[in-house]
Amino acid sequence: MGRIFVAGSINMDVVATAERHPRVGETIAGSAVLYFPGGKGANQAVAAAKLGAATTLIGRLGKDAFGQELRTFLAAQGVDLSFVKDTAEAHTGTAIITVADADNTIVVVPGANAMVRSEDLAAPVLARDDIAVSQFEIPLAAITVFFKQARAAGATTILNPAPARKFERELLDLVDILVLNETELGFLTGRELRDSDERARFLDAARSLAGKDRIVCVTLGKRGVLALVKGEPLVVAGREVKAIDTTGAGDCFVGALASQLAIGSNLRDALGYANAAASICVQRMGAAPSMPTAAEVTHLLGA
Repeated sequence: MGRIFVAGSINMDVVATAERHPRVGETIAGSAVLYFPGGKGANQAVAAAKLGAATTLIGRLGKDAFGQELRTFLAAQGVDLSFVKDTAEAHTGTAIITVADADNTIVVVPGANAMVRSEDLAAPVLARDDIAVSQFEIPLAAITVFFKQARAAGATTILNPAPARKFERELLDLVDILVLNETELGFLTGRELRDSDERARFLDAARSLAGKDRIVCVTLGKRGVLALVKGEPLVVAGREVKAIDTTGAGDCFVGALASQLAIGSNLRDALGYANAAASICVQRMGAAPSMPTAAEVTHLLGA
């Protein structure tokens, strides 16, 4: 059984709930303000750990109250924090989130996440059966070092290029599995894509990011997952649920996918499992705290 190493951001999410999102320049009344552990790296690590995978998180926290609270929370979820450093040079990463009608808008202030260095990610020793996971809320140069090390060890690399930004081909060439939504796919391929588009449009865009052996997985919310595997489409049907908060759903998917690949599941089963986990996540408030347990996902799949 492989281990999971997640290199990524750790944030405190400050969530304001309202009936609708404000327009530009408008002030509206909200209904509540809530604080949740988050950050794409932390979310994915918590998702994998709660599903039973041996999971190590690599990142940085500020030496402040948020940092202490996040460290306590992550440890309680079973995440190994041996490679999470405290830094006095910046505050703990913070995300300002507005949730209205189950949709969210997010402004991320990186803080300590921007201080993650290549040497931080060179420290863990990976093995052949391990899974290396990262996203785009830490410096790209550090991710490149991390994936080079993973490739050298024979580990599988999973990249979630979110928030979407342009990146060098060198990094893409180090990716075994690329997981992204339609917005990120559109940004990286220079196309206008909507979640209601025909599958053929997503496949055409995905082909420009797929290498000879690189798998591209496009998450489409309630429409499920569309993967491109060696040029052939693989479709996982969606699940109709009443979403309360979609924050962290993509991270839940990535963490769950990694957890299943680490135990040797085939890709179709791993994608179906991850899709089921994400459908549970969106029915709860918050990011990291909304991640389901293995028992919950097994029960849903059994039903």
